[in-house]
This record gives sequence, C-alpha cells and structure tokens, in this order.
Amino acid sequence: MRVCIYPGTFDPVTNGHLDVIQRALKLFDKVIIGVARDNYKDVLFSTEERFEIMNQVTSSMDRVEVEIFSGLLMDYCREKHASAVIRGLRAVSDFEYEMQIGLMNKKLNPEVETVFLMTSQDNSFVSSSIIKNVAQFGGDLSGLVPAFVEEKIREKYMR
Repeated sequence: MRVCIYPGTFDPVTNGHLDVIQRALKLFDKVIIGVARDNYKDVLFSTEERFEIMNQVTSSMDRVEVEIFSGLLMDYCREKHASAVIRGLRAVSDFEYEMQIGLMNKKLNPEVETVFLMTSQDNSFVSSSIIKNVAQFGGDLSGLVPAFVEEKIREKYMR
C-alpha cells in the first residue's frame, strides 16, 4: 500500500489544501493528513480545533485519515510506514523553501520521498495567512475555504 503524509498546520484549511489532497489521492492508496501540534506560527485555532475541522471537511473523502502529530515529520513517516510526504506549491516562491525542507527530510530519512503538487490556478493565491487577514476585516471568503471553515473562522473573529 502506498501511503503518503500531507503535513501542515492547516490554520485554517483552504480550498487549496483540499485541492492538493484530491491530487494526492490520484497517486497514493492512503493520504494521512498530519495536523502539526508543534509549529512556529501564531494560530487562530487550537490543535484540536484544526484536527476537528480537517476531519469535517475531508469526511467524504475515501482513503483519507486525519491525525495529530508531534516531533520530527520523518519519525512520524517511519511510524506510519509512509513512502512520501506531500507538499503543496502555489508559486515558484514556495519551491525554494519547500526544497530545503525536502532535502533535510531526505537526510533524516532516505526512505521517504518528497512529492511536490501544484495547486490549481484558481487557488494559487490562497494561503491560510491571507485568509485570516481577510477574515479579520470581514472580507468575503466564499470560494476560498469550505463553508464550514468560513463559519468557524467567523465565530473566532466575532468573539
């Protein structure tokens, strides 16, 4: 069975993330979405909230599992018997950073490949940071995130 892990903070999950998951499902038998507990970003949603939201928006996708992980991604890959890590690319500017991470991961675990998947052109400008910025000022998020996610974001900013 070909297993891949799609790691990230997913704060919040966007239509771009879902697009990458759909593309990964064409290549792998199982996609594990690894919601990172450890991160260096300021997050809007707690780890548990991000896990629940991702579970909700992927519930209709066969062969997708959502888990929370901590520590080194390559250790998590060993634990899950994953042969690849999926990284989404929106633009050329993403590639340099992602390539550095991919090369370090290869050094840590030579058995795991990094697979770069480009998001669709419609989602190429969408990032979680941009979504949070737009939401903070009441901007329209329709078509950028699932409706359920937009609702959860609005709840956070209405507090």
